[in-house]
Amino acid sequence: MGDMFLTKLLMLPGIIIGLTFHEAAHAFASYKLGDPTPKQQGRLSINPIAHIDVIGFICLLVCGFGWGKPVQINPYYYKHRRRDEFIVAIAGVTLNFIIAIIAGFVTGLVYRSYYLTGSGLMENLFYIFYYTVSINLVLMVFNLLPCPPLDGWGILSQIFNLEKYSWYPNAYKYGSIVLLILVVTNGTSLILTPVLNVLMNFIFGIFI
Repeated sequence: MGDMFLTKLLMLPGIIIGLTFHEAAHAFASYKLGDPTPKQQGRLSINPIAHIDVIGFICLLVCGFGWGKPVQINPYYYKHRRRDEFIVAIAGVTLNFIIAIIAGFVTGLVYRSYYLTGSGLMENLFYIFYYTVSINLVLMVFNLLPCPPLDGWGILSQIFNLEKYSWYPNAYKYGSIVLLILVVTNGTSLILTPVLNVLMNFIFGIFI
């Protein structure tokens, strides 16, 4: 029980950073592309309170995947709608990947320090940054699933201009149900686990 509590505690910084910066990236991207909505709703911030969804936070802590509070946008403000919606959709996962790379580099430095000193503090710092890498990769890969309302669906929609098809509204409407079924039946894990293993091995293969 004590080890599990410590593990969850060490995961908290990565969860807070991952969820906060993912949603903030969407907000800043949309704002920079001419949409005042994120600013009006107080989303141009890296204050976790502005971005963390309580249920999504708990799910990430307990179940290994989760979500933040979705950023509302108004694409009618964009000059080039498909291009700009694509940029906004990909902004969150891109920042998650950048954070994972940076945290991977720091993890390597802390690992070397721990190897030399055997310090308990260095060991805890190692796991904090290790979990920061893994959690940000989870957020990136999970959100890239091509299923509404995740970012992967938004990216796919803009690349292939799916909104022009008559079935698009229904696909988006029932996307949450499909995603829920995937989660309940462990379908998401079948997809996430092999991809995450490749990415984790890639990052730690470079830095450790």
